[in-house]
Amino acid sequence: MKQTIRFIVNPISGVGKKNYIPDLIENYLDHNKFDYDIAFTEYKLHAKTLAKQSSEEGIDIVCAVGGDGSVHEVGTALIGTKTKLAILPVGSGNGLARHLKISMNIREAIECINNSKSIAMDTVLVNEKSFLGVGGYGFDAVVAKRFDTHRRRGLWGYIQLILREFFRFNPINASIDIDGKIKTLPVVLLTVANSSQFGNGFTISPKSDVTDGELELVVLRPFTIWSAPLIVYRFFTKRSDTSRFSEIIPFKTAKLKLSKKIAHYDGEPCDVKDEINVSVVPKSLNIIIGN
Repeated sequence: MKQTIRFIVNPISGVGKKNYIPDLIENYLDHNKFDYDIAFTEYKLHAKTLAKQSSEEGIDIVCAVGGDGSVHEVGTALIGTKTKLAILPVGSGNGLARHLKISMNIREAIECINNSKSIAMDTVLVNEKSFLGVGGYGFDAVVAKRFDTHRRRGLWGYIQLILREFFRFNPINASIDIDGKIKTLPVVLLTVANSSQFGNGFTISPKSDVTDGELELVVLRPFTIWSAPLIVYRFFTKRSDTSRFSEIIPFKTAKLKLSKKIAHYDGEPCDVKDEINVSVVPKSLNIIIGN
């Protein structure tokens, strides 16, 4: 019996790619295994609504065609359901897709769907909000908020914002409570990592595993401008845990308090409450991974 799959396409992600993705799906999806249809999003959070409706209809697989924001919308709607998440990565960073070894080549990513290798991955619950891969409360949250309304998309848009905001950013004060042990300190990054990277190979937590039932809290303390190139190099070479300015703390539940109430979850900016309760939700999302 064939499985049903719905592709939810964000027409803003991957400028121009939306024009040929339907042809690629038609040409390379295994029609002996799948019946499919395609839905295009029309407004913010539309993908979440479409994914929830798809699950309620009994669709076997919902595929997010877009970047980390699209994956976040679709994936969080499928948490706790039997419907599997698939990804065709056409966004700016594609952090979760890269972590799961899903090819950035769309034809090869479709082959991942044909092979249907899947896992039950952990997700993250922060107060009443869920996310899949990486969330943060420091400099990355500021960049995510600026990028959300930035007219230039893609990697160079990110780099432009990072350079501009870096010289304006003041460290935030954070209180971290894990198992009753409290520490208060200034931070540049305070990142909750379920998966390993923000995207584009920028690896924040090299040992993170989305199936191990725990999360990592990545703390990057203030550093001098002369240390910045080496720190960035370590992030791109998966050695962020070797910097004297960083600390990675495994945990299952944590309480955070911040002097600046801004955050991002899977790159999507949002405001936060005075107290942030973070916990892992083990094996709560079925997802197709790379070969």
